[in-house]
Amino acid sequence: MSVLLSFRVANHRSIRQEQQLNLHPVYDDDRPRGTEWEAVPVVGIFGANASGKSNLVGALQYMARMVVSSHRDAEPDGGVARHPFILDAEAKNEPSWYITDLLLDQVRYTYGFGVDDGRVVEEWLDSYPKGKKRQLFARQGDEVEPGASQSSGQLALVESITESNVLFLSLAARSRQPDFRPVYDWFARQLQFRGTNSARPLGMSPSAMRALEDADRYPEILDLLRAADLGIEQCGMERVLMDEEGLRRQFGTRIPPRLLRELEDEGPREAYRPWVGHRGRSGVVQLDLHDESAGTRALLEQTPRFLGVLRRGGTFVVDEIDASLHSLLTARLIGLFQDPLTNPLGAQLIFTTHDASLLGRRDGEDILKRDQVWFVEKNEYGESSLYSLAEFKPRKEENRERRYLGGSYGGVPFVDEAFAEAVLRRGGGTGQDAEAQRETRAEEAVPRY
Repeated sequence: MSVLLSFRVANHRSIRQEQQLNLHPVYDDDRPRGTEWEAVPVVGIFGANASGKSNLVGALQYMARMVVSSHRDAEPDGGVARHPFILDAEAKNEPSWYITDLLLDQVRYTYGFGVDDGRVVEEWLDSYPKGKKRQLFARQGDEVEPGASQSSGQLALVESITESNVLFLSLAARSRQPDFRPVYDWFARQLQFRGTNSARPLGMSPSAMRALEDADRYPEILDLLRAADLGIEQCGMERVLMDEEGLRRQFGTRIPPRLLRELEDEGPREAYRPWVGHRGRSGVVQLDLHDESAGTRALLEQTPRFLGVLRRGGTFVVDEIDASLHSLLTARLIGLFQDPLTNPLGAQLIFTTHDASLLGRRDGEDILKRDQVWFVEKNEYGESSLYSLAEFKPRKEENRERRYLGGSYGGVPFVDEAFAEAVLRRGGGTGQDAEAQRETRAEEAVPRY
């Protein structure tokens, strides 16, 4: 089992002071039945537009990118590409910090680093076998102190080739240091991201193509399509000859000119055609993917990645999960992570959203448990803060969706009357007009008997 226990970040974009996303369970009676997971399987992060939700996700993605590829991306003496808080002049002169607490095969690890514009200022890795702290290495600037269990000679060689703007972990894990590989491998293989632009309008990712080509191995995809009440009964992939007629069938009248040129230069070629089968009066009718809605295409594109994480384990981070999926579908995907039958490895789903309905219930059960809900809010100085629903000590039975929309938890946009007046003025009205229209609306709202 490989899970994220917590993530801390400071001085990254709108995050000025250190903020912590803590995934340790808070309420024992909210744990998914039949599990003793050390971390919650789902986290939903809510907040207004531009509150900093995506910056939190981006900070974790930045950390992963530094771990996996800082040794490839950094130029000698080229400094460190980072994104400090820009609304405070002092922030540019202060390091940005990124810290994770992980549980990998029942061993806890804490890894973190701080960077400024020029170099890695600090970096460390500790493990806790049997609950006792063991330092693996600690770095201050260019000096690396190996832990008592490490060979100073081997680490000295890695230290000698580590540039000031490269993470020590990136090179140490590649030099066959077994104690460092679990953390590196988690960032490289177990941590995955899906951004808001990952759904392709007409094309599909290789994983989605493989899943549709071998649909019998992924019955969950068809189950989700049927549950979405889209009228879809079947789905699959077939090989077709992409001549001009095939291109017209797939793209309609808007065939990309590039494909027409390739057809003219290279002749017809074999390609894959994804399709979905809809119920009709005379049976199931196969339709091309371009005939489907953006939501259906997004579901076909994204579902294999969700299911892949459930099968392999790990942590899947999704920015704006509601961007193209209906809330009922999103709730069903969340439910797959909550159920140990469909999530036997304790995989995690972390997502940002504006969809308040995910704070409600489905089939009599909370979609998100009380310790799985977080909020992001930005103050008047442009600084984002992160806090948990658990801080409000909510009752298990309270209507969290209604309380959130009512502002009880914060994290919702505040639009005052000045906004409405500005819209009315833009349309040719005056402030007096706006007041008169408000009075008229108030009078119309009074019930007449």
